[in-house]
Amino acid sequence: MGRAQTIVCTAPAQPQAKQSVAPRKNRLPNKPEKQPNNATEPVLIGYARVSRAEGQDLKPQVSALEAVGCRRIHEARAFGDRWDRPELTRLLARLERGDVLVVWKLDRLSRSLKDLLLILERISAAGSGFRSLTESIDTTVPAERIMMQMLGAFAEYEREMMKERTQAGLKAARAESRHGGRRPKFTPAQRVEILSMLAAGRPAAEVARLFQVHPATISRLNAASRQTEVA
Repeated sequence: MGRAQTIVCTAPAQPQAKQSVAPRKNRLPNKPEKQPNNATEPVLIGYARVSRAEGQDLKPQVSALEAVGCRRIHEARAFGDRWDRPELTRLLARLERGDVLVVWKLDRLSRSLKDLLLILERISAAGSGFRSLTESIDTTVPAERIMMQMLGAFAEYEREMMKERTQAGLKAARAESRHGGRRPKFTPAQRVEILSMLAAGRPAAEVARLFQVHPATISRLNAASRQTEVA
């Protein structure tokens, strides 16, 4: 008698449909997402100035300004310490908020502390910054702005002290019967002699040659004497 066999029939497995999974961002823990940087970089504007009288060259200044990224460079050539600087005036008038005026050295902008502070006030009023490469001054940095404010305060203090000393000197001179101004050209005896010569009919030009002065000086002396007589 043979053994009974059990036959198991299995149905073929149906393939499962793939599920779509959204891609997952691989983000590190506690790391914020980067925000788009919409801030624009400041526009660096250079100013280079040399003296024609001393035969200076602009190339070293221009090269230094270009090296730090100045997009526009204003060049000026002047004679000595002239106060009328049309190129600098045009530059200051065109400054916009966010611009930075760059110079190679402070004395290229001004050789007077008072004038320098006035220029810095104009730059600040335009919403712009200032940089000096040699002295490493940058007013776009808060610490540097404080330093420039302190410099302005010291300059104002110096002006007030000079004013007080001048007033004290004038007061002391008046107490000693000394008066300021230019020394008179003639002594009292010379004035009497000149007026006598004019009264005798001698020309003012001849009297001026004798005393080695301009004829206008003799005429003013004569006119002042007549006004004193009338008064």
